[in-house]
Amino acid sequence: MSDTPIAGCPDAVHAFMRLAIGDDRAAAAALFTENATVTDDGRDHVGIAAVRTWLDREASEYTYTTTVVSASSPSAGEASVTARLEGDFPGGLVDLDYRFDLDEQRRLTRLVIEPTRS
Repeated sequence: MSDTPIAGCPDAVHAFMRLAIGDDRAAAAALFTENATVTDDGRDHVGIAAVRTWLDREASEYTYTTTVVSASSPSAGEASVTARLEGDFPGGLVDLDYRFDLDEQRRLTRLVIEPTRS
């Protein structure tokens, strides 16, 4: 994954994008607060246990590469990343928007993942 566009994002966002696609999903889950919510494929995963389960499922379901296309962090409490995924999932190519909310300690409280709207 090319991480140059996310260099200006909060550390937790930068770390999540690197760790979630690698083999260290436990470290990726540790970036979230206990009551964090992840919304992916229209489903909410609430609480750290559900986030860990989601990360494990996502990592094992398909094989893909991730390229960060763009990123922004308009405030200390939010960031957005657009990434292109290519792999063996249906369609084989998708651009996704990752929208992050962070608390005062810069831990992830919410992540919403949706297809990029053209």
